[in-house]
Amino acid sequence: MLIVIAVLLLLFVLSPVVGAIVVAAAIVFEGVELVFWRRVLARYRIGAGPEAMVGEAAVVVERCEPAGTVRVRGEIWKARCDAGAAPGDAVRILAVDGLTLDVEPAPG
Repeated sequence: MLIVIAVLLLLFVLSPVVGAIVVAAAIVFEGVELVFWRRVLARYRIGAGPEAMVGEAAVVVERCEPAGTVRVRGEIWKARCDAGAAPGDAVRILAVDGLTLDVEPAPG
């Protein structure tokens, strides 16, 4: 955006020499800004989608023997727990299979 403004200034307002300096400065500034934001945003991992749920904790809503339901992030999901779990028990998500979560009792 800054480059567009600099080019418009070059074409309609500034003299050619000063306009060229402004355009060059805008290009350098945009390059530095691009590098800066890439470095800053590289620190953050995107945690979206069902694959990001693996390893999270959930709470059993309906008894899982082996099928039931659990609450994760405020949402109710179908769950499958081979070891079995009672309502209120904490479980850990092992995998996501469609709209069903494979869970196991949480350690501790």
